Amino acid sequence: MLKRLAEIGNSLHRHGWRSPEALLLLFGAAGSLSFATWMALLNNFAVERAAFTGAEMGVLQSLREVPGFLAFTAVFVLLILREQTFAILALALLGLGTALTGFFPSVIGLISTTVLMSIGFHYYETLQQSLALQWVGQDRAPIVLGRVIAAASAAALVGYGLIWAAFNVFGMGYLPVYLIGGGVTVGAALFAWIAYPRVPGKVEQHKTLILRKRYWLYYALVFISGARRQIFIVFAGFMMVEKFGYSVGDITLLFLINYAANIWLAPAIGRLIKHWGERRALTFEYLGLIVVFTTYAFVENANLAAALYVIDHLFFAMAIAIKTYFQKISDPRDIAPTAAVSFTISHIAAVVLPAALGLLWLVNPAAVFLTGTGFAVCSLILSQLIPAAPTLGRETLLSKPAPQPAE
Repeated sequence: MLKRLAEIGNSLHRHGWRSPEALLLLFGAAGSLSFATWMALLNNFAVERAAFTGAEMGVLQSLREVPGFLAFTAVFVLLILREQTFAILALALLGLGTALTGFFPSVIGLISTTVLMSIGFHYYETLQQSLALQWVGQDRAPIVLGRVIAAASAAALVGYGLIWAAFNVFGMGYLPVYLIGGGVTVGAALFAWIAYPRVPGKVEQHKTLILRKRYWLYYALVFISGARRQIFIVFAGFMMVEKFGYSVGDITLLFLINYAANIWLAPAIGRLIKHWGERRALTFEYLGLIVVFTTYAFVENANLAAALYVIDHLFFAMAIAIKTYFQKISDPRDIAPTAAVSFTISHIAAVVLPAALGLLWLVNPAAVFLTGTGFAVCSLILSQLIPAAPTLGRETLLSKPAPQPAE
C-alpha cells in the first residue's frame, strides 16, 4: 500500500503539483473524504438524532439518487460555467452539504442536507470523469484513473480512521465531525480554485444533450454496471447483517479492508487494462462477477461472505475499462455531454431496481443475487463486441467499416 502511495507521490513530482493530473488526484481525495464521512455517520445520526424509521430512510435514499438521475442537466450549466470551474463548485457543494448535516437533526433537515450533498456529489463525479478523459491521453488514462481511485480510497481510509478516533478517543459528537469532514473538502475546493491554473480544453465540448447510435454498446455497459452496483450497495451489506449478524464494527472493518485493498490494487488494475485492452479486462471482470453473485446466492459461511464482499467491491475499479473504451471511440467534443448522459443512464436502475428487488428479497433472497448473475452474463456477452483496438468508426465488432475514398 505504501508503495502505491509512493508511486502517486513520484508521479506528482514528475508532472508537478499544479498539473492536471495532480488536480484530478485532489478532486478524488477531497470528494471521497466528505462522502466517506457522510456515509459512515448516516445510519447512527439518522436514528439517534433525527429519529428516523425505515420509512424515512427509504425516502432519504430515494431522494439521494434523484440528482444522479438528473446528471444530464450538467450540460446546460456548462453553457454558463467552464467545466473546471463547475467541478470545483460541485466539490464545494458536496463538502458544504456534509458540513451542514450536523446542524439539522430532523427528518426535513437531514433530507435537505442530503439532497444538497448529493447534488454536489453527482455533478462532481460527472465532471471529474469528463475532465479526466479530456486532460489525460489514451495511453495514460487507465493508469491515471487507477491512481485517482487509489487517492480516493486513501482519503476514505484516513477519514474512517479519524472518525473512529473522534468518537472513541476524543469523545467528539456528530456536529464537529461533520464540520471537519465537510470543511476539509470545502477548503480543498477553495485551494483548487486559487492554486491551480485553468486547464485549456483540447477541443471545445458540445453544450447540448447527445445520444449517438454508435455509442450504443457503451450506454448498455454503463446501464448494466449501474444495475449491478445497486445490488451490491443495497443487498450485499444487508445480507451480511440479516443473515450472518455482522455488527456495525464488522461492516466498518470490511469497508476499511476494501479501501486499503483499492490503494494497492487500483493502480495495478489501471496498468492491467492498458496491457490487456478493454475487452479482455472486462471479460475478466464479468466472469469474476458471475462467480461472485452466484456464490452470494447460496453462501452459508460468514467468512466466505465477507471475502465475496471485498472481492465484489474490488471489481468496481475495473469500471475504468468502460471509461477508457469510450475515450477511444468518442468524438473528443462528445466527452462532457456523454459523461453527463451516462451518469443518468447508470442511475435509471437506481430509481427502479432497489424497490423491485426488495419485494423479491421478501420471497427469495437468493433470486436477488442470481439476478446479479444474469446482469453479469449480459455484460459478458456485450463486452465481446468490443474490438481489440476500438476507435472512432470502429466502436463495435458490428460496426460497418468507413467507406474508402475513391482513387
